[in-house]
Amino acid sequence: MKKRLQALSAVLAAGLLTVAATAAMAQDKIKIGYAISKTGPNAGGANITQIPNYQLWVKEVNDKGGLKLGDKRVPIEVVEYDDRSNSEEAVRAVERLVTQDKVDLLFPPWGTGLNLAVGPVFNKYGYPQLTFSAVTDQAPALAKRWPNSFWFLGTSEMYVHALADLLAKQKKAGKISGDVAMISIADGFGIDLSKAARDGFAKAGLKLVYDKSYPIGTQDMSPLISEAQRSGADTFVAFSYPPDTLAITDQAKIANFSPKVMFLGVGVAFPLYPQKFGPNTEGIMTLGGWSPDNKGTLEYRKKHNDMHGRDPDYWGSQVGYASLQMLEQAIERVGKIDRPAIIKELQTGTFDTVLGKIKLENNMPKDAFWYIGQWQNGFFTGVAPEKPGAGQMVVPKPAWKP
Repeated sequence: MKKRLQALSAVLAAGLLTVAATAAMAQDKIKIGYAISKTGPNAGGANITQIPNYQLWVKEVNDKGGLKLGDKRVPIEVVEYDDRSNSEEAVRAVERLVTQDKVDLLFPPWGTGLNLAVGPVFNKYGYPQLTFSAVTDQAPALAKRWPNSFWFLGTSEMYVHALADLLAKQKKAGKISGDVAMISIADGFGIDLSKAARDGFAKAGLKLVYDKSYPIGTQDMSPLISEAQRSGADTFVAFSYPPDTLAITDQAKIANFSPKVMFLGVGVAFPLYPQKFGPNTEGIMTLGGWSPDNKGTLEYRKKHNDMHGRDPDYWGSQVGYASLQMLEQAIERVGKIDRPAIIKELQTGTFDTVLGKIKLENNMPKDAFWYIGQWQNGFFTGVAPEKPGAGQMVVPKPAWKP
């Protein structure tokens, strides 16, 4: 009897192994889904920073035959929805991707607010969330609460401290007064950065003489610009989203508001910004930056241009593409779509990317890219933090050209 039971157990075990192997071999595609802002105020950012990266990476992987799972490659199939720049719609779409479309992997939406909104859904179902268009000081706490979440652009404090250090040095050198006028969009991005700035500027000996937020979707920025101009500050900081950034630049030029330092938000590093404003981009600063001697990012720029006919965003794009490279390498090391194992590999592994080798600390990269950049001679040059290859901040910003 005992021998019969042992024999039966062996047969069952062999059968289970065969079923498992057959199931693994039966996977003929990998479904990747995302909800992204194709319409609404976030569409500009999504269509510059994220969607082109998703399309480029999927094409490159599929051109190789797909993602490598063990000894075979499996092509990617994409399922996408428009979240309409609305957090409730984004949450519903991500839920639908998981429960109805049964996607194997999820890509994140665009923007801090939407990533915070969908974070609980990613966590609930155990999908890695590789955010590269979200900046928040909650990132360290969120990485602990949602260990599946990765915050590739880091925290607000990282950027604010880098900017405050630059401004403090210019004040010490007598190039600026140290008075700052600040405006910020009333969304996760603007709320977090302006909060960090109030503390960071004060610690750096800078005086915030004007501080006002504005609602998302605001088109007429002229009242804010007029008030900032009347404040007498020679440094102007705007934590803005792309439509606001373009409007601020247009309306500042009309008002002849040309402070010595002009730091604007998302959009300054977009390729459309120098196309629209030409030589008037010179001296304008924002988050991010590129190194003219980084071969990896220059090759990435060419690939992006070849596919989309335009340059990538000079801030989040290269970081986002690097995150997708890391995801690909993590999947291939695991050898299957095992989301907990993929998350663990992302947390602990070292990866080769366009930015160089990256190893995450607390689900965030450390010193992998520039925090602050400035348009200098037609190139968006990284100027902070201070490290090899950093450019020198130019002050004052040149006056507006006709």
